[in-house]
Amino acid sequence: MTQSVVILGSGQAGVSVARELRKLNTDIELTIISTDDGGFYAKPTLSNALAAGKAPTQLLLSSADKLAEQLKARILAHTTVTAIDTQAKQIHTSIGPISYSALVLANGAQPIRLPLTGSGAADVLSVNNLDDYAIFRNTLQPGMHVAILGAGLIGCEFANDLRIAEHPVSVFDLAPQPLGRLLPPQAASFFAEKLNTAGVQFHFGTSITNVDSTAEGYALTTTDGQQFKADLVLSAIGLKPATELAAAAGLKTHRGIVVDRHLQTSVADVYALGDCAEVEGLVLPYILPIMNAARALAKTLAGDVTAVSYPAMPVVVKTPACPTVVSPPAIGAGGSWQEEVIEGGVRALYKAADGSLLGCALLGEASKERQSIAAQLPAVL
Repeated sequence: MTQSVVILGSGQAGVSVARELRKLNTDIELTIISTDDGGFYAKPTLSNALAAGKAPTQLLLSSADKLAEQLKARILAHTTVTAIDTQAKQIHTSIGPISYSALVLANGAQPIRLPLTGSGAADVLSVNNLDDYAIFRNTLQPGMHVAILGAGLIGCEFANDLRIAEHPVSVFDLAPQPLGRLLPPQAASFFAEKLNTAGVQFHFGTSITNVDSTAEGYALTTTDGQQFKADLVLSAIGLKPATELAAAAGLKTHRGIVVDRHLQTSVADVYALGDCAEVEGLVLPYILPIMNAARALAKTLAGDVTAVSYPAMPVVVKTPACPTVVSPPAIGAGGSWQEEVIEGGVRALYKAADGSLLGCALLGEASKERQSIAAQLPAVL
């Protein structure tokens, strides 16, 4: 009987598994199910495409037809999965049931939305895929003042990108600093100063609760009653792993779909990776973890059971106003930040009591030290 692998999701995780699997085996039947048109693009390019002068259509790297040809796969576009029957090894979709020998969940994450009120709340945009980005770009007109909710990685990348394109930008976050989960205080202050110099207006310790439509655009109201104006509002609060489908099928979920080092869920022959997965307690929505997981899982699907391992994987933040590389210490790691302001940058190292390096944040000129410092970092998993 021919093995049939079904992948839910045509993003970076799903397509990477398919590509790696095809390097190892050309006979396995391969089906990719996508809720959109099934074309492939690099999601990280969404937050800096405006400054690069690329229209949404130019970000598409492979159409669904081309991708299907490259992967020798069946791609089912605009198809919704409604349920997974792990006993029958079958998924129920909007176009009928599909059987599998192995099922890979690579269905990503969904934007977290603030519970906004007001007549303009429904107009607040989020960008989580190419279709979302097309709507954002079609709505964005030259000179529009954009309000961004969230000063995390994606919010700051969009803010810098919009400033390069000469849009006024205001960023709101309840945290006292940008990249709150990634940077220690001095590094965060340097980062905020550089983006502020580039024209990004930050409003920290501030949470937007109400968005009203006005004749001029939108009126934003904070928890303490302050009001701000904007022409477009973009939410970049963060992402939540898509776990609902897995949970309904009886798979163990926590912060994400819980998997072991072999990326297997709590049910045999069902695997997960990418933004939706929680690997040994880690949810890592970045490209390098996805690529490492894809290579390991492809080997397992091809018959060579392989555990995933994560080396040190510093994240490059796409903010030209302040080149930044971060590798945060593991949650609960014992140690402390040691920050050093250098000419044109900040070098922040997170060290254990014995002096061993557990994390880093390199800003400005210090970002050029990425390779040498990354070599000293411990493996993530």
